Amino acid sequence: MTAVSPQTFEDKMRKTLALAGSFLFLLVAPGTVAGLVPWAITHWHFQPTLFRHDVNHVLGAFLIALGLVPLLESFARFALKGLGTPAPVLPTRHLVVSGFYRHVRNPMYVGVVAIVLGQAVLFADTRLLGYAALLWLFMHLFVVAYEEPRLHRTFGAEYDAFRAHVPRWLPRLRPWIAYSPSSSR
Repeated sequence: MTAVSPQTFEDKMRKTLALAGSFLFLLVAPGTVAGLVPWAITHWHFQPTLFRHDVNHVLGAFLIALGLVPLLESFARFALKGLGTPAPVLPTRHLVVSGFYRHVRNPMYVGVVAIVLGQAVLFADTRLLGYAALLWLFMHLFVVAYEEPRLHRTFGAEYDAFRAHVPRWLPRLRPWIAYSPSSSR
């Protein structure tokens, strides 16, 4: 039987707690913003559409799936690579610059907006389009006023290089490769 080093055990415990915290935050924040609020607006009732219903259903489902993938992957990546959560009260220990973060600096926010837009198309509800626009504006202001300055203070030059190469909102087609020891994060 091999002994587990204290550092390894500490990292495993931190990852376990980070996964649990990330899952809880996923249910509370995106669950509310991309689930409960759209439900409160639409009650998930389908409205008459400009196109055939099946076109709206396919396009809406595609946008929802397109948003879910980076959202869920990024939450897991925060816990497993960053050793923390997306919640500002339990931030990551390491700057996360892999996965979808190689394409866009805010894949979670982009994912949430895509999910809401997908629901707007799926249910043919223009109120959700307005909600998605307001949601993006709020996220943009939060990112510019709080997140980016905090990340600069916390991670310094590593974050500056990331910010210089990866766009905030519109994903780059070719992934950015960070040339540092933390590039696997």
